[in-house]
Amino acid sequence: AVVSTQSTGELNRGSFKFPKFQVIGHRGNGMNILSSPDSRMKAIKENSIMSFNLAANYPLDFIEFDVQVTRDGCPIIFHDDFILSEDNGTIYEKRVTELSLAEFLCYGPQKEEGKMGHSLMRKTYDGKILKWNVEQDDALCTLRDAFERVEPSLGFNIELKFDDHIVYHQDHIVHVLQCVLKVVTEYARDRPIIFSSFHPDAALLLKKLQIAYPVFFLTNGGGEIYYDPRRNSLEEAYKVCIEGGLNGIVSEVKGIFRNPGVVPKIKEAKLSLLTYGKLNNVVEAVYMQHLMGIDGVIVDLVKEITEAVADMIKPMKMEDSEGRNKGKLNPEFSEKELSFLLKLIPQLIQS
Repeated sequence: AVVSTQSTGELNRGSFKFPKFQVIGHRGNGMNILSSPDSRMKAIKENSIMSFNLAANYPLDFIEFDVQVTRDGCPIIFHDDFILSEDNGTIYEKRVTELSLAEFLCYGPQKEEGKMGHSLMRKTYDGKILKWNVEQDDALCTLRDAFERVEPSLGFNIELKFDDHIVYHQDHIVHVLQCVLKVVTEYARDRPIIFSSFHPDAALLLKKLQIAYPVFFLTNGGGEIYYDPRRNSLEEAYKVCIEGGLNGIVSEVKGIFRNPGVVPKIKEAKLSLLTYGKLNNVVEAVYMQHLMGIDGVIVDLVKEITEAVADMIKPMKMEDSEGRNKGKLNPEFSEKELSFLLKLIPQLIQS
């Protein structure tokens, strides 16, 4: 018998690679920030079929959305751990995963004509409770709905959501993953799919339960500290991926800019690297990441960033039939200049 010296991680990881720099729509065409003065953050309901199909109009290959599983085992698309409604001046708050599918779908706009759903409220990061008012509203939806009703060529980055404040038994995590995989197996067809999760055990178990789709570990790169040390730095995320055979990391972009030296290490290990965060709505920050060799960005301003990326990633030189250069050239940086910019960025994001 031939004995392999490769670790389990090396054997499982394979070499998943994105064919080009990716722009990925966050919760479809962008997340909702109800307290934002920017109307674009309240234009269309996040994590909805309407938002997904609007994002599909732009030149992107994937959208990202959040999946949880209801009490009766149905994968639904919703970001927050709790769902809020108001009735006669009283706010009612329920844990999403403790609702049945039918109870979950009773919130917000209803598909059935003339039927009124429970009002939908949202708690902001600073604890305020606001009406979930957007310019274009849409009904809540399931993972199956997304497979059946979203443009079939659009890839799905399925984020598996777990509450940061709960310690889950492995049996429960496996149950959740199996509910999701059942829908994926039945309805995905040829649609490109990548999975991601902030929960390290969920990501590792998912890699063991299936081999068809890449699995990424989500981290905020040290921006917050958690009880589980695997969540507290890019170095820890790297170790989780190497040891567990995961395909890549999705980091909060500030974590990358604070520690740009980790990027070559991640790339040398043949791990893919994506980022998320508010800075990804800034064209210059996206361009910098492209130069650094990052594989893609998850963004809210899908229209603006896809347009900017289409401009910035044109061939570096265009030649006419006689071999003369024409058109604009993208800026080219020497290694020394790039090194200077990378040293400058951590100071900029801390100021």
